[in-house]
Amino acid sequence: MSIVVERDAGLVRVTLDRPERRNALTVDGFVELGRVLTQIAATPTDRAVLITGAGGSFCSGADLSGGVPQESPLRLMGWIHDAARALHRLPQPCVAAVDGPAFGAGMSLALGCDLVVASTSATFCQVFVKRGLSPDFGSTWLLPRLVGLHTAKRLAMLGDTVTAEQARNLGLVAEVTAPEDLLRTATGTARRLADGPPLALALTKRLLNASFSTGFDDALDAEAAASAANTASEDVAEAFAAFAAKRPAVFRGR
Repeated sequence: MSIVVERDAGLVRVTLDRPERRNALTVDGFVELGRVLTQIAATPTDRAVLITGAGGSFCSGADLSGGVPQESPLRLMGWIHDAARALHRLPQPCVAAVDGPAFGAGMSLALGCDLVVASTSATFCQVFVKRGLSPDFGSTWLLPRLVGLHTAKRLAMLGDTVTAEQARNLGLVAEVTAPEDLLRTATGTARRLADGPPLALALTKRLLNASFSTGFDDALDAEAAASAANTASEDVAEAFAAFAAKRPAVFRGR
């Protein structure tokens, strides 16, 4: 399983590169994905991430072409879910550019990103049930938060395929574009994030991810702590100076 990592002025593009299998992830592929994401998280100069797939597909999920793996299921899921944890813990904002199928763990991978841009050719499916499996890679946590419990049950228990427009109507996709415009549009969104204030974006992401398990008073306390950290940064001083000078701010993440 090949995963291509390209860097350009703070923007990291991660491409699943196995088009002959619609970028289905092998066990080694999941391990490599987790390693890549963990490395990005520890690299301060990496300011935003774009995840996509090669050859007109995003990711068709786990590669089950060889049948059910003989490895211990708990050990196997531990390797797979290490990648899911690495994605969820990624401090940098992350955009998924989805073309073609995002099935099973591939759908979970897309939804684990902060924003999803999809082409009109994109399709999404919680295909697990059709293989006699229950969802993994964080789907049971992500779906209810994104679409509500009953819609999450419908998607996971029936395993119906939804189009990009249907996914947008459900709140799973932020923007739908023509296939030929997908990478340009998604890269533009990711570039805006890469050019934003890294500390403020990381804290915003952390606050929002914690919101479903945090009481209101605790959320206010966390917001206050984040505000204190932000206002002590050089980026806030730069933002106010840029506002006064009527120029774009140049954020440096410090």
